[in-house]
Amino acid sequence: MNNLYLFARVADTGVAVRASEVEAVVKLSGLSTIPGVPGHVAGLATLRSRVLTIIDIAALISGKCDPAEVRSYAIVSEICGHSYGLLVDQVIDICEVTEEILPLRGRIDPAWQRYAEGVQMREGEPHLLVSLGSFIEINMFVQAA
Repeated sequence: MNNLYLFARVADTGVAVRASEVEAVVKLSGLSTIPGVPGHVAGLATLRSRVLTIIDIAALISGKCDPAEVRSYAIVSEICGHSYGLLVDQVIDICEVTEEILPLRGRIDPAWQRYAEGVQMREGEPHLLVSLGSFIEINMFVQAA
């Protein structure tokens, strides 16, 4: 089952995530906002008696937070010992893929360059292979610097 991926859409881009990184996919209702945090931190939510920090990947990628745009699906993952929910626009599928991961070629949106590891195909359509941890870890080091 090493070739199992979750496919989703974020900021008009298809993404693939290794299923081993995914604890759950949930539909959120009601977030508690946190004052003074960066715009991509959407707030806190609870899931099975745990508190999740909710990260809006689209806001992180674009650098813009649009409070009018409501994303309700989150991919839950434990990253660096903490529980996170990473918001996506749409969850497409979770399936096994037999094709190899393709290298990044050509021009990729600069906003995605630091997160994309390669390309995974699904039904002939390319999806950027991303690690959920990269959305947290890269930005922890940037904020610490």
